Amino acid sequence: MARKKRRKSSNKINNLTNTILGLLKKDRNQSFNYKQIAAKLGVNDASSRNQIIKTLAKLAGKQEIEQVERGKFKAITNAEYHKGILDMASKGNGYVICDAFDEDVFIASNNVNKALDGDEVEFYAYKRPKRGKIEGEITAVIKRAKSEYVGVIQMQKNNNYAFVIADNSKMYKDIFVPINKTLKAEDGDKVLVKLEDWPENADSPNGKVLQILGKPGEHNTEIHAILAEYGLPQEFPQEVEAFANAIDTSITKEEIAKRRDMRKDLTFTIDPKDAKDFDDALSFEILDNGLYEIGIHIADVSHYLQEGTVLDDEAYERATSVYLVDRVVPMLPEVLSNKACSLRPHEEKYTFSAVFQMDDKAEIKNQWFGRTVTYSDARYAYEEAQAVIETKTNTIPAEVSLTGNTYQTDQKLADAILKMDALAKIMRGRRMRDGAISFDKVEVKFNLDDANNPEGVYFKTSKDANKLIEEFMLLANRKVSEFIGKQAPKKTFVYRVHDEPDESKLAALQNVVGRFGYKLNFTDRKATTASLNNLLKEVVGKKEQNLVDTLAIRSMSKAEYTTRNIGHYGLAFDYYSHFTSPIRRYPDVMAHRLLQHYIDGGKSASEEVYEEKCNHSSSMEMLATKAERDSIKYMQIRFMEDHKDQEFIGVISGVTDWGIYVEIITNKCEGMVSVRDMKDDHYAFDQDLYAMVGRNNKLVYQLGDEVVVKVKNTDLVKKHLDFTLVGKPEEEEV
Repeated sequence: MARKKRRKSSNKINNLTNTILGLLKKDRNQSFNYKQIAAKLGVNDASSRNQIIKTLAKLAGKQEIEQVERGKFKAITNAEYHKGILDMASKGNGYVICDAFDEDVFIASNNVNKALDGDEVEFYAYKRPKRGKIEGEITAVIKRAKSEYVGVIQMQKNNNYAFVIADNSKMYKDIFVPINKTLKAEDGDKVLVKLEDWPENADSPNGKVLQILGKPGEHNTEIHAILAEYGLPQEFPQEVEAFANAIDTSITKEEIAKRRDMRKDLTFTIDPKDAKDFDDALSFEILDNGLYEIGIHIADVSHYLQEGTVLDDEAYERATSVYLVDRVVPMLPEVLSNKACSLRPHEEKYTFSAVFQMDDKAEIKNQWFGRTVTYSDARYAYEEAQAVIETKTNTIPAEVSLTGNTYQTDQKLADAILKMDALAKIMRGRRMRDGAISFDKVEVKFNLDDANNPEGVYFKTSKDANKLIEEFMLLANRKVSEFIGKQAPKKTFVYRVHDEPDESKLAALQNVVGRFGYKLNFTDRKATTASLNNLLKEVVGKKEQNLVDTLAIRSMSKAEYTTRNIGHYGLAFDYYSHFTSPIRRYPDVMAHRLLQHYIDGGKSASEEVYEEKCNHSSSMEMLATKAERDSIKYMQIRFMEDHKDQEFIGVISGVTDWGIYVEIITNKCEGMVSVRDMKDDHYAFDQDLYAMVGRNNKLVYQLGDEVVVKVKNTDLVKKHLDFTLVGKPEEEEV
């Protein structure tokens, strides 16, 4: 008898109360009887049905559900339902970001209800009596954030079916793939899989393999996987390439007649050494009245990129070029990006220009915007222009020249560079006084061999030549948006906006940098920007520079595209747009089109249409940024694979319950030391100190401390780097 009782009790349905509540809340406008609920749960035995009947009666008695007619029940809908975006965390739990709440709403794993990271969801919020915090239960997925995932395929049971284990750690379920939808992928292949459906009673979603990317760890596999993870293209569709190749890219007399002819103006480009597309050029003339006429000439992409064509549709979908460590995924096909639109030296080009007349104080006395035709007299690399600025001569030394030989550039060009550098410095000083923030974060770059193996790491820094170009591009962007923004009646335009920083983020920044001895002043906007600039200046060259730069940037709001102008906080501009890079950014193309439309006397464009385009452009920019960061992380790990026996000095860049993160000073590679591997003592995380503290030896590993590490493990697939902690540098040991 005892055995029978034990057996009978094993039929009990686990968590039945929450399961029934979840079912009724999901379809809260419908009513269900016990048979329908049993069918949804996939049970049909008498014991299970009895449990359902009793649970329904119990919930109705507690007024958690209501009986709308005999034997039929539905959820009580007087509770508040909200919408938000799900951010998955570890162990299948998540948080919903919702404007209705001051804090993100915690969602336990059993209440996620098949929602995935980034999904727009509907959820029911409630307060836990004991915890006192708002928690939630997801009742519906309104919109999936994505349907395609990159992962490794694992064949199951005599190869009759497979599961794909996603690379993305926030994807908490493996994806079931029937054998006829695997594209004949082999066990262990990295693939791109598309979610098809998620049956009611299934533990995992169903999917099909769209593409076999290759073997994990191989270079091209991992680069293609990064693009595929973010839904970014690898190549152009054939019909788009064919359309682009058929465009007439010749410079015609008829078209020149419609434009301002500036081919005789002294014109040049300054770009990175390895640049292939040149979308901006500068011209310089001294006028009879003593003013300087400076033209900022931008590739007239909109002349070739006509709305309603497959080429324009493709450019809009991409919205931006993507710059990975070993390649560029361009927004436009090569015939346009590197040829027709590129302002190459000694070639005539169609351009869209902002032309300014200014005096020695960089005060603008006149301005003009419109379509032009230009001729570039010379191309400079940043290093070459920098040599002119530093030596104040027209001699370009061999070590920085594009040709590899010492040469003398035209004296008029050298004089133009020097005068424009002086004007740029005046404009930059004015910006700083107006409250602009000087973010000159160090960029990590790699020297790659022919097989794309990293031979070395170097850092890209901004010098006077870079800042010269930056200031004149900022000038064009600001003045174009100001020209449209100040018109009455109001006209729709594409702005690049940057909101004021969140106070809580600034407070968190002060908390961290205070541990390095820095103090910030947030009394008002002027004090805030002044103290931030002072901080960024003080950390230059110090061990904590990259950490502080990164944290300062994170404390800022994200810049985005919108038709609703709120100004640009970081640049201290009331009006700002992106106008100067249409080869690689679609918002710049939109700005060109709108500007020409308004110059021609056109009425205001649809704000709703352009706001949607702005949102898409912002989203694609974010995906491209993530892909670029992933490719840098991947290449850093590849670089560290060849340095496993070497000791490195690094700075502790993060401290968590599970370990410390360390960024190596010489190459900016970041890895983790697991607390489990800190075996000389039992270490505990001290949240107030941002530190790991040893229980017995009282040794403290604090944010910003220098430590010595060695590479323990490199994982190219997960893009994860593990370090072994050697200790503190000898000079710091007590």
